[in-house]
Amino acid sequence: MRIRATVAAVSGALALSAFAVPVAQAEDSPKPGSLSAFGGQAPADEIVGDTTISNVVINGGKDIVLGTTAAKTITVSLTATDPSGIEDAYIDLWHGASVDDSDGWLVPNEDVATCTASSATTSTCKLTITVDPQLDLYKNSLAGTWKVTAAALGKDGDMMWKDAYKTHRVQRFSKLTANASPEPVVKGKTITITGKLSRANWETSTYAGYSAQPVKLQFRKAGTTTYTTVKTVNTNSTGNLSTTVTAASDGYWRYSFAGTSTTPAVSAAGDYLDVR
Repeated sequence: MRIRATVAAVSGALALSAFAVPVAQAEDSPKPGSLSAFGGQAPADEIVGDTTISNVVINGGKDIVLGTTAAKTITVSLTATDPSGIEDAYIDLWHGASVDDSDGWLVPNEDVATCTASSATTSTCKLTITVDPQLDLYKNSLAGTWKVTAAALGKDGDMMWKDAYKTHRVQRFSKLTANASPEPVVKGKTITITGKLSRANWETSTYAGYSAQPVKLQFRKAGTTTYTTVKTVNTNSTGNLSTTVTAASDGYWRYSFAGTSTTPAVSAAGDYLDVR
């Protein structure tokens, strides 16, 4: 269990005395909570005093995309305001119907956030989170929308804690190939463009075909910089693509996938075809 604690002096009633979050990496892992003035339970959507949170940013606003083996460290941040100033902040991501019924958790590496004051009352606080697909993403159903916990602690003990301040996507890395043949080819003859759309399988640590997905076949004429969509082709049960077109001029052929909630957009490298 990884514990982070922030202790604040309390003068008066309730105040957040600590944030404590264990790592959850399997379905039977213990669920995170907050060791606080709230009976040792996570103070879901709790506000004590006049601390406020804004501008919560996860991974620079970009989706978190993981392959099969390499871990990735991302930066998370929030801006918080309290009349007394900001002492500390906390951000994590969790997956599931509720905090008490979660099946995935991504927690910060640091025990204390790095908070930079922009005024006497407002600070921007940063943390990092390392996501390891072989530890944290143990099943493919974890791909998609995650909830973001955001919390801030004022120097006077006031606090704001939101279990689901916003959402953010965690996705399975995708790959796409394209090959045009035969080459070279006589103008007016039929060519075949094959390819494959695959994505990370977190359960097997391999890449597997992404079936039944619409993928655009695109062409860029030699000497130009823009691809034009020629047609849309659906991947088969193993993620493979194949279609035919008529050769008209020299240029580059590629497939382009728009992406889904669980899988990012990707375009194949253009395959040059010499038309004679």
